[in-house]
Amino acid sequence: MKTFKMLAFDLLLSNEIKKIPLIDGIIINQENSHQMWILELFTEDTYYDFFQSFITSGEAIDARAIISLPDNEPAPFAVVVHSITKLDDKISVLIKGRLKAQRKKYAELLLGKLLEDGLRNDELLEAFEQGMRNRPSLKDKK
Repeated sequence: MKTFKMLAFDLLLSNEIKKIPLIDGIIINQENSHQMWILELFTEDTYYDFFQSFITSGEAIDARAIISLPDNEPAPFAVVVHSITKLDDKISVLIKGRLKAQRKKYAELLLGKLLEDGLRNDELLEAFEQGMRNRPSLKDKK
């Protein structure tokens, strides 16, 4: 098993990105035959009902996590919320899932979109730097 620090966590719901503010987070690659990962989020208890709805439904969700370093590309996961533990005014959310294969690097997709949008020179550079910081969801065109 390998353990990593989780710096950011987003859920991709329909056409919406739901950013979950982390107080702390950890990701464990179980390195087993099922290629399962365990993600633990420590966040405000205001998210309890939100995550509880996914336990109740058993719904699989697309998620992204930034691991170890802020400049790393978000790792895409398909996850299921497993359990929630209340700790005073905070919650610990245990999530299990698999890392999804990504055909192209995020930076290449972002640059391609910005070029399609007609950006050039300083405008392109500024939008690219902002996109790499904010990481908007991008659709991969085959």
